[in-house]
Amino acid sequence: MTTFPRQLLAPQHWLTWAGVGVFAGIAWLPWQARRWLGRHLGNWIYRHNRKRRAVVLSNLRLCFPALNDFQREQMAQSHLQEYANAMLDYSLLFFRARSHVYQRTRISGREHVDQAIAAGQNVILMLGHSVWLEFAPVAIGQYYRAYGSYKPFRNPVINWLIARSRLQDVEFVVAREEGMMKLVKALEPGRLMFFLPDEDHGSKHSVFAPFFGVPKATLTTPARLTKLGKAVALPIMAFFNPAQGAYEIVIGSPLPDFPGKDEAQNARILNTGLQTLIAEYPEQYMWVLKLFRTRPADEPPVY
Repeated sequence: MTTFPRQLLAPQHWLTWAGVGVFAGIAWLPWQARRWLGRHLGNWIYRHNRKRRAVVLSNLRLCFPALNDFQREQMAQSHLQEYANAMLDYSLLFFRARSHVYQRTRISGREHVDQAIAAGQNVILMLGHSVWLEFAPVAIGQYYRAYGSYKPFRNPVINWLIARSRLQDVEFVVAREEGMMKLVKALEPGRLMFFLPDEDHGSKHSVFAPFFGVPKATLTTPARLTKLGKAVALPIMAFFNPAQGAYEIVIGSPLPDFPGKDEAQNARILNTGLQTLIAEYPEQYMWVLKLFRTRPADEPPVY
């Protein structure tokens, strides 16, 4: 997958490569300079990208009803600043040595992984969509064998760069359309599976469960994977600590009584586990996603 395809040098990709060249230069700036750029870029997105701003504000209005309009607008602006900061910092993953990233990475909750491995259990890491999520496999790959699924990107140049980056940290990746069984069969104690469980993929293979008190179409796939793989499920999230200039990877406690026989209860347990982690840096969750696109039959559209 990471062998360089010569067709990426065709003229139709030259503009993308020019952007990649600028992106590479950003990777060598001090982190404080990238934060400065990210804040200004995030403010620009907030002012000029009305659709993205509207999605963020709609999500925050549902999930944080106690906030007033001014507070939600402040949180939306902070979120888009973090979103832009993360996009700029992804340049490190493409163009800097992993040793440079490791120096600024902290993991908490490793004991949950180590205890499961010591007990001979398979482990599935339920990776939530923070804006910094790509830093989680980097951190985990420093200490453990891991793999996961992926969705190809439309731009072939970007797709190749991301695949090359990810395969520095995991043993392999499986395309989503290849199905669950490839993921399950690769599980073994000491080899961790990453799975992203919190997007809205529609009503198929989903049930409604509360997420910040709002009914959300939540995948039943995580529970099925955990059951088929005879695994323990650990929520995990990646954040950035601006006070320390460090990437913080937080691994939560095993999801309790997961999976059970009730799909709706499984979904509630999963969402609760992710919410607990999101609460550490709520503005860094991926509020730009249309998390509530699928609605219960009696509920009006959100977006």
